Amino acid sequence: MEPNATDPEDVARAQLDAYNAKDIDAFMALWSDDAEYFQFPSTLLASGAAAIRERHVARFKEANLRARLIKRMSMGTLVIDQESVTRTFPEGTGTVDVIAIHEIENGKIVRAWFRMGQSVLDRAS
Repeated sequence: MEPNATDPEDVARAQLDAYNAKDIDAFMALWSDDAEYFQFPSTLLASGAAAIRERHVARFKEANLRARLIKRMSMGTLVIDQESVTRTFPEGTGTVDVIAIHEIENGKIVRAWFRMGQSVLDRAS
């Protein structure tokens, strides 16, 4: 994706690609400097690009981190993804279903909300 692309679905796609590549610079290039990151519906987890970066630097260290897109829909500036995310939890490796809602303006994510499902551990864990 070109850095100046403004289509919300293109931005969401590039964000997911950067997440899966664990490319923090490409990932953060898609977030507004004053972006807000929420646990759905309204618990603020990070405010500003520096705080969002800090959360993801730690997350990107997980060897098996991978988000698989199940479904995407969009309307205007909102892009809603249903994903299955493989993570390393304190109890072991597993997956968690995630609903990610991104509000995108001028090619940047300005707000995002995440609703996490119940984590399911792999049998080997």
